[in-house]
Amino acid sequence: MTTVPLLARTREELSSALSEARSQGRTVAFVPTMGALHEGHASLVRIARERATDGVVVVSVFVNPLQFGEGEDLDRYPRTLPEDLELCAREGVDVVFAPGVEDVYPGGEPEVTVAPGELATVLEGRTRPGHFAGVLTVVAKLFGLVRPDVAVFGQKDYQQLALIRRMALDLNMAVEIVGAETCREDDGLAMSSRNRYLDEEQRREAASLNLTLRAAQEGATYGVDVALDAARAIQRGTNGVDLDYLEITDPDLKPLPDPVPEGTEGRILIAAWLGQTRLIDNLPIVFGTPPEARTPAPPDREADPQNPTTPDRDGDS
Repeated sequence: MTTVPLLARTREELSSALSEARSQGRTVAFVPTMGALHEGHASLVRIARERATDGVVVVSVFVNPLQFGEGEDLDRYPRTLPEDLELCAREGVDVVFAPGVEDVYPGGEPEVTVAPGELATVLEGRTRPGHFAGVLTVVAKLFGLVRPDVAVFGQKDYQQLALIRRMALDLNMAVEIVGAETCREDDGLAMSSRNRYLDEEQRREAASLNLTLRAAQEGATYGVDVALDAARAIQRGTNGVDLDYLEITDPDLKPLPDPVPEGTEGRILIAAWLGQTRLIDNLPIVFGTPPEARTPAPPDREADPQNPTTPDRDGDS
């Protein structure tokens, strides 16, 4: 049985929808989204419900213009509110907050924004300057409007998650930030609202992103260089994939130590263009014994990228 969520379009409607829960001290769990919801978002909602069993789950649907740069896909970003409401109803969401731009930015583009710091200058920030200032500003505003106890974000946008956690810590925001594992299609492609832009050939090629990350995970047994070589071997076998970056960092997106001790954890991150569509993904990685200290020598990773030895998909749910 589904429950139709209350749809709040304005700040006042949102405040009214949450007033009873706040007065009773019930937990408010929040999932911020830009809409075009899919099963990945549904998994975030389920985590939010687990954290607020007797509380209120709020999902926001807002395409934030502040985080789109010149020439990016703000105008064509999918807006599917009726379908989004159906998914929210199926997942038992209590309140959907779908404001207009004037409700989030009542004075126009804000003069005061959140400065994301040095972490916003690498990876996505290097390619999309100003993006994370827009992300953190809208998340801070949504936190102020919803006043959640807990907020759930996906790990697909790993740099975004790291920055939101840092913002909550540095600005003493009384909200717990939960990072949820990436939901994937059967071929390993990370679920994304932008996947719908891909044509049939691009969709087939997009599966190489996950294969690339998996190859690096396997190669990490032999160290950083082998992990990157294994990943690049997969990318060399693709057509129509324009690599933006492929990098390995520590879990906080900082450089790895040199040398990398055995058992060190890291993150491998990828971004690539397929036609006019830009996709990102990442996976955790653990490093083994450096190759010079290991026998026998590491296997040849120049294998056919269409027949890799890595698993087909990960265990993300």
